[in-house]
Amino acid sequence: MAIFVDENTLVLVQGLTGGQGKYHGLRNRDYGTKIVGGVTPGKGGQDVDGIPVFDSVAEAVEATGANASFAAVPPKFAPAAIMEAAEAGIGFVVCITEGIPAQDEAKVYNRLVRDFPNTRLLGPNCPGIISPGKCNIGITAGEIAQEPTADGPNVGIVSRSGTLTYQALYELKQKGIGVSTCVGIGGDPVPGTNFIDCLREFEADPETHAIMMIGEIGGSAEEEAAEFI
Repeated sequence: MAIFVDENTLVLVQGLTGGQGKYHGLRNRDYGTKIVGGVTPGKGGQDVDGIPVFDSVAEAVEATGANASFAAVPPKFAPAAIMEAAEAGIGFVVCITEGIPAQDEAKVYNRLVRDFPNTRLLGPNCPGIISPGKCNIGITAGEIAQEPTADGPNVGIVSRSGTLTYQALYELKQKGIGVSTCVGIGGDPVPGTNFIDCLREFEADPETHAIMMIGEIGGSAEEEAAEFI
């Protein structure tokens, strides 16, 4: 009843001691997401509202068993943060950072494909992912997402547009329609995860009964998704 993340996902926040990382990391934690640690070089041994902070992702993984990361760091440091997570064995990285140069995005994406095929990147410049009632990584407000039910109908959402992601969640909740997972892939030129990746996962999930796909101007992602469908 969810793709990519669920109630068993253990999450690190890279940049937890920063303003955005703390704000959204604690909101994710308060939603029920298992935020097990933060990472800020030079601040290991501290804590943020009870969440331990480590100097590196590798240390954090060893101490907590984390399998997902939420990268909330400035554009200058985001590529290195993503690669550090991959090198430490993190399987799912959500990067909300906007303003990363397209050339840097392409380098990170191609290195992940080549050297770390078991690490999936969501983003950058995306709202993140929420499996309602189970796990929320990113900046989506959990209160606008309707939890799925065993009988359904449950809708899977994949979107390039952040604001339309929120609108879709809210309107479905107004109708009492549950959401299995909502994935905001972002609208940058080189996304780590695309429409087809998400459509394939939703198709394989027996408790996702319908899919809502929201596009955005620019690029050929929607045409490629139509070919896949």
